[in-house]
Formats: sequence, structure tokens, C-alpha cells
Amino acid sequence: MKVLANDGISQSGQDALKEAGFEVITTTVAQEQLANYINNKAIDVLLVRSATTVRKELIDSCPSLKVIGRGGVGMDNIDVDYARSKGLHVINTPAASSQSVAELVFAHLFGGVRFLHDANRNMPLDGDSRFNNLKKNYAKGSELRGKTLGIIGFGRIGREVAKIALGVGMRVIASDKFVGKATIKVEFYNGQFINVEIETEPMKEILKHSDFITLHVPAQEGYVIGEKQFEAMKDGVGIVNAARGGVIDEVALVKAIESGKVAFAGLDTFESEPTPAVQVLMNGSISLTPHIGAATNEAQDRIGTELAAQIISILKTEAV
Repeated sequence: MKVLANDGISQSGQDALKEAGFEVITTTVAQEQLANYINNKAIDVLLVRSATTVRKELIDSCPSLKVIGRGGVGMDNIDVDYARSKGLHVINTPAASSQSVAELVFAHLFGGVRFLHDANRNMPLDGDSRFNNLKKNYAKGSELRGKTLGIIGFGRIGREVAKIALGVGMRVIASDKFVGKATIKVEFYNGQFINVEIETEPMKEILKHSDFITLHVPAQEGYVIGEKQFEAMKDGVGIVNAARGGVIDEVALVKAIESGKVAFAGLDTFESEPTPAVQVLMNGSISLTPHIGAATNEAQDRIGTELAAQIISILKTEAV
């Protein structure tokens, strides 16, 4: 059986599939050529990340497909229900990248409170001529310890964020339409741990009381954070979006930054990805990363081996 990992797969995932007798192809095929390639090669399994889309037309055009896999959490680039209605298995790896995304959230938060995103832009330009001026500009940082972090979306990634926040010494509050409460296990290097129970609250309470807000919700119709939500936040709030582009109104975000309502933002995903708005890219109060939440070696290893295990389980079972 043949597996096309069109957006790549870790070596550990390739090794597991090959050991089980699968042929693994890691050629990156252009979207418009994908159906022909799948048909010509009689591909059984198509693996994607965020770059490749798997819509109804592709599914209908490729009768050899048995499994569609998404390396990561969200599957908004796949017509999941339609694929399953056609008898295809659709799989993903919802837990594999949670730690990596959570750590990126804190990279943005730590950078934001100490102006690292702006300092790293200006030091190469003016560090040798305006060192003391820059030192003064960035001298009013703040600490995360003792501050309140509001988490909107308290699933796997939101809970990983909560673990780090509690370890840092932050107060954590959370909102989720489907989760009433969760026990957060904060583990330490020596095997010790503490359990902290967090009950979710209405989002209006998160907006009102949070010093920092991070979003961990799926792509959806309409904004989760727009002009009204910004108005309800504390003055000087920091906000991070490492979830999906389009959950924050970026025009409203820029206005909130310009008014002082928002002190800084960290964005890993964007409304018009992969061509983010210039006014977002050029804003000195926004820390920017190009959708790399799951892009760590450790996460990619976990994603590859989890996909391989699911594929082997599905297709080897069916073969029997």
C-alpha cells in the first residue's frame, strides 16, 4: 500500500510505516496536480498538514484513497464529513503538538512583556548608535508572575497553556462552551506534581479580569474577539492567537493597539494567511511568527508516529 505524505512526515513516522510494509512517498505535489498524481500512483493514504487541502472534488476524483490524515489538530482544510460519508477514514493527531503550541504562546508572552519583538527589530539597526535610548525605551517591562491569564478554549492546548502558566505563578481563568471544569496536573522534573482544578467561566468574565488572553478555539464563522470584546478588556491587556486565523478581527486589534487598550499582541495565525495584512506585519506592538505552533522536532516526531500507528491499525485490520 502507498502513502503520500504531501506536506512531509517525520523520519520516525516513515520508518514505522515502512516496517509495516507501506511504501512512503514524500514528494510534495502541487495542489492542482494532486488528483492526477494520486490516481497515477494508486495512492491509498494521503497525509497533509496545513498546506494541502482535501476538498470534495479531490475526494470524488481519487477512488483509490482509503485514509486521509492530518498531522496536527484542526482539520478545517479537509472536508471531513463528506470524506467519511464516502467511506474514507479521516484521522488526525490532536494531542501531539499541544506542548509545542503552549510553549510558543509563552514565547510570545515573555517577549511581549519585555518588548523583545520590538527590541529585536531595532537593536540591529540602532544598537550601536542609540543604545542608551533603546535601553530607556524598553526599561518598563513587567513580570508574568502574579498576573491573570485568561484562556479562551480549554481543550488539550488550552490546558497545556494552563500548566505552564501555573508553573510561572500566574492565576489562570478559562472559558469554554463545552468544558465545565478541568483538573490541571502540573508535573515537575523530579516526578512530583500538583493538581489544580479550574472551573470555566463565561467569556465576559475572562475579558473583564484578564491581564493576558490567549485563544485556543477552532476556525469558525465570525470573530471570537472583535471590537466589542476589545472594549470589554482591561486597559493594557496582552493577547495571543496561536489557534486559527480569523478568530480575531485584526482591524479591530490594530485599532485597540493604537488606542492603548491592547499593550501588545502575539500572532502565529492570520486572517489572510499566507499573505498577512501589511498593517499587521508592520505594527511594532505585534510579535509575529509564521504559523509555527506545532513546528518543533519533538511534535513532528509524535505526529509522525501517531499517524503511522493509526494507519497501520486501520489498514492492517481491514486487510484481515
